[in-house]
Amino acid sequence: MVITVELLVQHNEAELGLRWLSGWAGGQRTVTQCVAEPSDLIGHLNLIHPNRMHVLGRAEIEYFERLDGDRQKATLIELVAGSPPAVIIAEEQAPPAGLLDAAIAHDLPLIASPLSAARVIDTLRVYLGKAAAETCQMHGVLMDVLGMGVLISGESGLGKSELGLELISRGHGLVADDVVDLSRIAPHTVEGRCPALLRNLLEVRGLGLLDIRAIFGETAIRPKMKLKLIVHLVKRSAIDNEYERLPLEALTQDVLGVPIRKVVIPVAAGRNLAVLTEAAVRSTVLQLRGFDAMGDFIERQRQLIESDRPGF
Repeated sequence: MVITVELLVQHNEAELGLRWLSGWAGGQRTVTQCVAEPSDLIGHLNLIHPNRMHVLGRAEIEYFERLDGDRQKATLIELVAGSPPAVIIAEEQAPPAGLLDAAIAHDLPLIASPLSAARVIDTLRVYLGKAAAETCQMHGVLMDVLGMGVLISGESGLGKSELGLELISRGHGLVADDVVDLSRIAPHTVEGRCPALLRNLLEVRGLGLLDIRAIFGETAIRPKMKLKLIVHLVKRSAIDNEYERLPLEALTQDVLGVPIRKVVIPVAAGRNLAVLTEAAVRSTVLQLRGFDAMGDFIERQRQLIESDRPGF
C-alpha cells in the first residue's frame, strides 16, 4: 500500500495530535517504499539517510540553534536536498525560522505534534510497518483452532468449507472463507484477515452462504489470526504418489518469504477431518515446544538395533 504524507497525517492525526504548519502542496509525497523497513522510513534528524521522514524534538532543535549562521544554512540545504517526505516538529517546539522558510520555498510538508519525538517515531514506525507490509491472497479457509491460526487449503470440492463448519460447531473460530488476505507484519510473522466483502460468510455446497456470526454468535468469528499452520487436503489417490507417509522432516510452505508448517491430510469416506485437524494443531504446539515424536521413534529404533548386535 502506498502511503502519502497526507494519508499519514489523516490516519494519525487523532493519536499524535498532528497539524500542518506548511508545505500542504507536498502532501502527495510518498512515505513508503517497497524495499524499505519501517525503521528506514522515519527517525530523528539524520542527514546521512535521504528520503527519510525526520522528527525534530527539543534536543535536535537546541542543537541546530547552537550552530552558527553558515552551518545552519548548510544544514538546511542538505536536509532539503535529501528529499525527505516531511519534517515533524515534536514536543510543542517552534520550528526554526530558516526551516519554515525552506519548507515554504520547496513545498516540504512541515507538521507539528505535541508529543515527544520518541513517541511520534515509535507510533509512526508501527503504522508504516503495517501499511508497507508485503501482502498476498490465498484460496482456503482460515480458522482459529485451539488458539492457532490454521489455513485449510486444497483443491476445490474436497470439503474445506465443510471442515471449517464442523470446526466452528466444535467451538473454534472463523477468520475467512474462500479468499484470505495475508500480510507479513514482522520478519517471521504472517497475519491473515478476511476481505470486507466476505466477512462472517461461509459457503457450503447445498446450503449456500451462511452468516456464521448470525448462526453461531459473536464468539465464532475472529477478525484476524497469525498464520502458524497449513492443513492441506488431498485426494486419497494422491497421497502415496506425491507425499511420504512418514516424512523425516517437517513440511513447510513459503508464504511471503516466511516458512509455515504444513501437514497433508488425505480425504476419504469415514475420516473425521475435524479431529485430525485438531490433532495436527496439538502436534504442532508440541513441536514448537521442542517435542519431536518422529525423532524419538528413530532414537528408539536405533537403540533397539544396537541392543541386538553381538557384543552389546
